[in-house]
Amino acid sequence: MRFDQPVLLYGAGREARSTRAFLKARAPSLKIFVTVDSGAADIEDAELIPPTELNAAIEARRFATIVKSPGVSRYRPIFLVAREAGIAVTSNLNLWGEYYRDGRTVIAITGTKGKSTTATLVHLMLTQSGLDAGLAGNVGLAPLEIADKHKIVVFELSSYQTADMAFSPDIAAVTNLTPEHTDWHRDVEHYFADKLNLIDRESPFPVGLGPAAQTNPLVLAALRDTRRLLPPLAPFIADRIASTVRKSKLKGAHNLDNARLATQIALAAGAGLEGIVRGINQFEPLPHRLEEHSIGGLTFVNDSISTTPEATKAALAAYQGKRIALIAGGHERQQDYAELASLLSPRGVTLLVALPVTGDRLATAAYAAAPQVQVVEAGTLRAGLEALASRQSEFDTVILSPGAPSYGQLETSGVAFKDFEERGRAFVRIATELFS
Repeated sequence: MRFDQPVLLYGAGREARSTRAFLKARAPSLKIFVTVDSGAADIEDAELIPPTELNAAIEARRFATIVKSPGVSRYRPIFLVAREAGIAVTSNLNLWGEYYRDGRTVIAITGTKGKSTTATLVHLMLTQSGLDAGLAGNVGLAPLEIADKHKIVVFELSSYQTADMAFSPDIAAVTNLTPEHTDWHRDVEHYFADKLNLIDRESPFPVGLGPAAQTNPLVLAALRDTRRLLPPLAPFIADRIASTVRKSKLKGAHNLDNARLATQIALAAGAGLEGIVRGINQFEPLPHRLEEHSIGGLTFVNDSISTTPEATKAALAAYQGKRIALIAGGHERQQDYAELASLLSPRGVTLLVALPVTGDRLATAAYAAAPQVQVVEAGTLRAGLEALASRQSEFDTVILSPGAPSYGQLETSGVAFKDFEERGRAFVRIATELFS
């Protein structure tokens, strides 16, 4: 990247702000533009270019590089227009690779679900083994924020980031692969290919796979050669990990899978078994992921980060033996809810609160597959919790695990959630108000 020609930041979130700080440190007088699709363009010393004026700005060559934020789809026609005009399109992650990759051990972890937990565990295992490791990506710091602070960098990467990742890691991992983010990637096929771009490379770096990824033909095709796979855990290590997880804050069989995969990665990066065990013991559940609250003698589980049916299945499996009121539904991405509906009754769900819009499909499937489960169709999260407040004898655990994104969902009439985090906080706040 050149520092003598203007740069456009497309997006104004955390990564864009860290990119701005990086550019200012390298070239204090560099002209910076910013474009946002919605919200405030809160970037220091940056001139706003509205999206409607981007084509004209490209034609006038007002900037030489676009640094795209992850939430902005790489498939937007404007980026093709920019490239055809000779304007480079890059990302915070790729700038990190260009300026800080050399001399560092890079561990990159992706997957539809479980990547945040796995990456966090790997980081804990490494640091508890006395290794100089940092955590970046969707958890921890933005790539350019972590810069050159550590000899080992653990990246937790979304499909938005792996899609055009321009450098290879030293160790990679895929937890699992199911359809998601089809609106960003255009379709499921592009989502799979963009996610697997992390490992579908000529360089033969080792790769760890979660149990679901190990049997996925698309993952195996991207792997190219099974000799790249990290070695399985020795039985005595696997037993030690299972015993440690049982006593830890990691809930559910899916988190045991995450811990085993993290152990494979950490061992490959030089961690010791005792450090790995200490790392598991230090793990704290990530916000909005199976986050437990005791309210009015009931257990409320904030799993608002659940955006796929698979995540909701995992949440239910973590609370076997409980009588569960499940709150589910959100933004439509054409995901299949048939299997989830068939698992409601076997997993202990006595009552389903179905929220718009995917809750409508889940409710329809539940009427057919689980007629013994009571279904309440509610227009807002508050309305759903109010319905539960009048049926408290029918459950002992309430799980918000939407199985869909939060876009367009309502807390109450006329008030929409900004993101899954706001949805999770509202769940806890309203539950406390109604059930305390």
